[in-house]
Amino acid sequence: MPQLDIQIFENREELGKKAAEIVAKTINKLFEDQPFVNIVFAAAPSQNEFLFALKHREDIDWGRINAFHMDEYLGLAAEAPQGFGNFLKERLFSAVGFHTVNYINSTAASVEEECLRYTELLTACPPDIVCMGIGENSHIAFNDPGVANFHDPFSVKKVQLDSQCRQQQVNDGCFSTLEEVPNYALTLTIPALMQARHIYCIVPGRLKAQAVYNTLHQEISEEYPSSIIRTHPSTILFLERQSAALLNESTVAM
Repeated sequence: MPQLDIQIFENREELGKKAAEIVAKTINKLFEDQPFVNIVFAAAPSQNEFLFALKHREDIDWGRINAFHMDEYLGLAAEAPQGFGNFLKERLFSAVGFHTVNYINSTAASVEEECLRYTELLTACPPDIVCMGIGENSHIAFNDPGVANFHDPFSVKKVQLDSQCRQQQVNDGCFSTLEEVPNYALTLTIPALMQARHIYCIVPGRLKAQAVYNTLHQEISEEYPSSIIRTHPSTILFLERQSAALLNESTVAM
């Protein structure tokens, strides 16, 4: 099994800057052999420091990058600030000149056709890099324990969000009450995420400490979807002191 690279920082700002530095280095390395780089981004407050540092990098040719996002709520108004496409547009997508920005259309007339459309985009532009987080229930994208499938035949699918996932959106300050959080979403599946050549998993915050522990210590299973990153050949897990609070030295050295 590949050795997972775990990096722990004193605070979220240091984590974000280092993650942005490493992602930029990888982008430029890929540019040596290919004209464009395809990147999938997560949308969550946990990504704020990383996205801020990344958009201020002066060593990235943004015009050679195709941008995607990994999930989107169903049932929100197109302009809702909680929408993940809108979140990323505000923090990154509108701040730099990407070659293309590819949004999941959560208001499409047909969910099935939208899943197919986005699948075709990902097939045409296979992800080189995925920048993800880990949910409090160990989800990656919106692959919660009840719907995660390590051998999913689909690349994009509709899922029902579990209660812990929905509560996290309240904990993060994205919604005021649980009742406001949508019950359904579109998500890239675990195989779609894992096909990326490089995965950068950015996980700050005390509320993520148990999920980080489970990611590294529990059996690799769909009960703990994020545990699958331990099988990926090129993944870095970026933590800070709060999210790494339950780990010990042997874990960090794995």
